[in-house]
Amino acid sequence: MANTTQILKGLLEGCILKIVSNKETYGYAICECLTNYGFSEISEGSVYPILIRLEKKNLLYSIMKKSPLGPMRKYYYLTEAGESELHDFMLSWKEIKRNVETVLEG
Repeated sequence: MANTTQILKGLLEGCILKIVSNKETYGYAICECLTNYGFSEISEGSVYPILIRLEKKNLLYSIMKKSPLGPMRKYYYLTEAGESELHDFMLSWKEIKRNVETVLEG
């Protein structure tokens, strides 16, 4: 019944904003971080379009920097609007989580 991919689609933007808020980071590192948090089905092909979308919404900005291991990397940072969006996401998530748990326990 529940398609995990569809459920995650709406949550990934918030999770990525949170990861970027912790420190400057680049796309591949974000993918690794999501995998380490248990999102094993998430691929780079899912993450990079989200990063582009978040940049277009002015929630993130990026800077190209030298990589210690090869070509230049695009590092991402949160904008003020991104910080606000992350705050709103976290509040919404807490409410949704509480409501779903109430239904499932009911």
